[in-house]
Amino acid sequence: MTDNFLFQTVPHCVFGEGAVAELAAHLKGEGLTRIAVVTDKGLVATGVVATVGAALRSAGLEPLVFDSIVADPPEEIVITMAEAVRDFGADAVVGLGGGSPMDSAKVIAVLAGPKPQPLAEMYGVGNVTAPRLPLYMVPTTAGTGSEVTPIAILTTGETTKAGIVSPRLYADGAFLDPALTIGLPAHITASTGLDAMVHAIESYTGRLKKNPMSDMLAKEALRLLTGNLVRACHHGDDMVAREAMLRGSMIAGQAFANSPVGAVHALAYPLGGIFHVPHGLSNALVMPHVLRFNLDAAAPLYAELADALHLNAPDGEIAKAEAFIGYLEQLSIDSGAPQRLRDIDIPEDSLDRLADDAMLQERLLINNPREMTRDAAREVYDAAW
Repeated sequence: MTDNFLFQTVPHCVFGEGAVAELAAHLKGEGLTRIAVVTDKGLVATGVVATVGAALRSAGLEPLVFDSIVADPPEEIVITMAEAVRDFGADAVVGLGGGSPMDSAKVIAVLAGPKPQPLAEMYGVGNVTAPRLPLYMVPTTAGTGSEVTPIAILTTGETTKAGIVSPRLYADGAFLDPALTIGLPAHITASTGLDAMVHAIESYTGRLKKNPMSDMLAKEALRLLTGNLVRACHHGDDMVAREAMLRGSMIAGQAFANSPVGAVHALAYPLGGIFHVPHGLSNALVMPHVLRFNLDAAAPLYAELADALHLNAPDGEIAKAEAFIGYLEQLSIDSGAPQRLRDIDIPEDSLDRLADDAMLQERLLINNPREMTRDAAREVYDAAW
């Protein structure tokens, strides 16, 4: 950990029931009227989009819904939607949904802005130079933390995913209403919740930008998420559990936005790119195996997290770290999430290709506490299979 650090986050966050009404009032107060709501058809079917649209219209705003976003959004869809948002004459963009709509909304706000920048120039770290439209986030899952991160992940080819990381992608405001997560199915609650836990853990163990602010947030996020995941999965209408999960997801997002994630995410991305496994589930499936690989370098930090969660673990860093990993594995089982790659029909003969593709995620691998080689990645996939 270095003495000097930079910590950034979204400047305006509103949390609690009724946050959508606060969003409408905020947009009106900012003089914004033509609102592009970026979402997906699945969320439209739940009625959530209609609820948000009604709140915006009741404040005298003019929302138009753009619902073509799909999981692991391809570049073509994002570019096409940005053109439609520009044609609408939007003066603000609202990302409504899980990680895919929110990530897409960030990029669309740039592409539909006053001086559009070619998408190909944006990939990587710090490469967004164009101004964007005012941008606001309304998450409907408790997992990605995308509402408070400067990161957007898009599908760039048949099977590859790439990230855009820039302070310009921080939204102007995040409005988090736990009531919007009440209808979330148990399997999505499980995978997104486990994803948020990975954000907290990898932030806490990051090699490059670990800092006191992110550490504090990561510990609190992990406490909230581990303490409420199973309850939220099996009692989905429990507002206390839903509030805790959404809050934990948000602050885990703030943590990893400043102390980035590592090899769990690097090995998860090919599962999404090649087999279209939802991102949270991809993380959950490889998480315990990457953590065990990291033990040689990260055991003291995993032991600290075990202490923070007050786990009943034997003395000694290794024993505590192993107890921590075992605890996470049991939480995953109790949540009902699939446990093996074979459980979701990933063929064993694909593991070499997965390992090859994981090695392309240099932005993430460089932050892992232990160097992840191609052979080691293959062994992790084998253990996960």
